[in-house]
Amino acid sequence: MFLQRSSRVFQRQWRVCRSLNRTAECQVRAAMIRGFHSTRNLQVVKPVLLADIGEGIVECEIIQWFVETGARVEEFSPLCEVQSDKASVEITSRFSGVVKKLHYEAGEMAKVGKPFVDIDIQGGASQEALDALTAPEPAKEGVSEPLKRDSFSQPPQSTDRVAESPTQIQSTPQAPPVKKDKSKAIAVPAVRFLSKQLNIDINDVEGTGRDGRVMKEDLYKFIEKRDSPSRSTKPGSLFRSIPTDTDKQIETTVQLTNTQLQMFKTMTRSLTIPHFLYADEVDFSQLYELRKRLNKVVSQLAGEGEISKLTYLPFIIKGVSMALHQYPILNARVDVDTETSRPTVIHRSQHNIGVAMDTPSGLLVPVIKNVGAMSVLSIAAELSRLQSQAAAGKLSPQDLSGGTITVSNIGNIGGTYVSPVIVEKEVAILGIGRIRTVPAFDDKDNVVKKHVCNFSWCADHRIVDGATMARAAEVVRKIVEEPDVMTLHLR
Repeated sequence: MFLQRSSRVFQRQWRVCRSLNRTAECQVRAAMIRGFHSTRNLQVVKPVLLADIGEGIVECEIIQWFVETGARVEEFSPLCEVQSDKASVEITSRFSGVVKKLHYEAGEMAKVGKPFVDIDIQGGASQEALDALTAPEPAKEGVSEPLKRDSFSQPPQSTDRVAESPTQIQSTPQAPPVKKDKSKAIAVPAVRFLSKQLNIDINDVEGTGRDGRVMKEDLYKFIEKRDSPSRSTKPGSLFRSIPTDTDKQIETTVQLTNTQLQMFKTMTRSLTIPHFLYADEVDFSQLYELRKRLNKVVSQLAGEGEISKLTYLPFIIKGVSMALHQYPILNARVDVDTETSRPTVIHRSQHNIGVAMDTPSGLLVPVIKNVGAMSVLSIAAELSRLQSQAAAGKLSPQDLSGGTITVSNIGNIGGTYVSPVIVEKEVAILGIGRIRTVPAFDDKDNVVKKHVCNFSWCADHRIVDGATMARAAEVVRKIVEEPDVMTLHLR
């Protein structure tokens, strides 16, 4: 009897232990399943937002894509090149992964703050981890599919590791995306917009600019060859053929380019500032001789990628900075207190001098930062960098912002006199005419040859009076006429 009771007790304890073990196993499995389900709900496809690339810019044009759907990208690798109202900017990736979607095609306008590309950040995960994430249930909307680098364009396959057939592997790279074709031609937005107006596929035009860049002249030549192949123009002709039917006036509406639109808005605001003009004639004879001597030294000491020739502009920019030390009001800006509606003058410590440049995309004003702490040679190097970047359309928003005063050199094109317009948030601007060789009298009344140039200053008459402008202009004139004075201010 005792043995029977003991055996029944042991049997009950054994059943209890087995039930406890089963319960624990079920709980562990349930926890694992719940864990897998919570992982599946993570959003792994990240929409990359177009960041703010400049003050006041709300949209920009996609110039070209460097990636396509299904391509693998790393962090900080280039995604695309965009053109804003002011400059061309290269956008880089914030994540490492696989490109899932391009929201815009080349030539379309992208909105700042909106997604422009989707990147699957699980592209860098191991295949085992991806299989574990996708094994419990089929993929749902919003969750990325298992990634296989050999078949980005294929539909989702089974999670079983079955070898793909050779036909499946060979069919993967077929049908390249159409979006890539629109980014073959290199051209600034103004030329791309003109090609749309003229109904020309810009990829069919052979570019004659730098690195095969398509220019406006290339579009006109393409039209002549396309529409009138039998009609040839004289070599060296500067004008296109004029239509013979001139009895009727024809008006064609052309939209402003991004650069022209920005200039339209900026100059409209600038002309609300009351200007006054102050002009003076400056003798460049001594600077002419000094520059000639310095260029001999600079050309001998210049290494690869360094400045081998000095122009007059770095000396003038340095002279303007030296004048700003004595008359800081010309480096200030006018602001209005939002609470009291009273105007105030804000003085700025650094001399950030903007230089107006004529570029293929229009007028741009890149800025040389902190000129007061730079030498003439370093100013020349920075000026050369900005000019090359502007010609290639590669100026960054940082290169175009922060100016405190502007210098506009119209003389390199051929103008003698100019009445420049003050840039918004500045109070003065200097216009430089071309240098002319003229006969003049020296101290002994002898006729000598001199190199002269006209400086035209415009200032904001609300805070700058004529006497202050004249005194500051006199400082610049003396520095240019006697450039040896600059040696007294070396640091």
